[in-house]
Amino acid sequence: MLQAFHNYFRRKETQLHELNYLFWECTQRCNLNCMHCGSDCTASSLYKDMPFEDFLKALQPLETRFQRNSILVVITGGEPLVRQDLADCGRQLRQHGFPWGIVSNGWAYDEARHKELMAAGLCSVTFSLDGLKGTHDTFRKRQGSFEHALNAIDLVANERRKLEYDVVTCVSPMNLGELDELKQLLVEHHVKAWRFFTIEPIGRAANDPKLQLSNAQFRQLMDFIVATRKEGKIDAKFSCEAYVGPYERKVRDWYFFCRAGITIGSVLVDGSISACPNIDRHFVQGNIYRDNFLEVWENRFQPFRDRRWMKTGSCKDCKVYKHCLGGAMHLHRAGSGEILQCHYQKLMGHA
Repeated sequence: MLQAFHNYFRRKETQLHELNYLFWECTQRCNLNCMHCGSDCTASSLYKDMPFEDFLKALQPLETRFQRNSILVVITGGEPLVRQDLADCGRQLRQHGFPWGIVSNGWAYDEARHKELMAAGLCSVTFSLDGLKGTHDTFRKRQGSFEHALNAIDLVANERRKLEYDVVTCVSPMNLGELDELKQLLVEHHVKAWRFFTIEPIGRAANDPKLQLSNAQFRQLMDFIVATRKEGKIDAKFSCEAYVGPYERKVRDWYFFCRAGITIGSVLVDGSISACPNIDRHFVQGNIYRDNFLEVWENRFQPFRDRRWMKTGSCKDCKVYKHCLGGAMHLHRAGSGEILQCHYQKLMGHA
């Protein structure tokens, strides 16, 4: 009954497609060189950082359509902290009625930067921690990454002013066995919220099969999240990346719902208009340098909002298609409905 209600709710949300979460890929430069980077970012980039004035101009139509403070702008990259104007960008966003946050690897997030960003109205932060010291530094390909990330986590965890934050962990065979120790570490550092992703065959990980969880390992991850949620010391959740059948509502608060292009949009570093930045860029719906962002949001995004094109290949006769609708958008490539990796099949394959 609840699943049927959710499916109805999802249809209504899709029809309304009220934007409430907007990524800004402000740069593709990065101070790390992570093994599993979905954007394949480097210290230098083919693209120049987007001028903030260009992004702000693209947001102007949204100010007339949506209520103030109803759209969270999440600044990502690359690594957003490589931009020295980040605090000024955030301050202007707040002045225009857009709360804002960042997704960061934590390398450049020290006490001075924390104070600067908080003064500019920072309201949400996501940091990555992908294992204990040796594993995390190997993932990030830079010694000291673990200490920098943990210091950044401490700064936000101990912040007394209102600040939403969480820690995300990309799970692979390299760190699966460390999750219990990592949990204890996060609890000791007063972290309240912890999200899990798996490393899918996209970006740099597309040609690195050793980063992919086996069927048994994926089930092990699900069982760990269930046990951690029951324990209650930290709010653990599996991400919105996949429908997980018998684990639905056990590993997250509600049922799977890929909101890409439905309530989540993005402006990419070259001005492209899309949804989550890791989605195949052939799904781009327009560009702020030639299109009105609001018109694109209202009138395009058909591949995101009508996903019947995904009902092919392994999804064609799947009995749970009506619940997952082909899975998350970032697991598809334009021109092919076939999903790159089906988490439900991984679970059922081990049943």
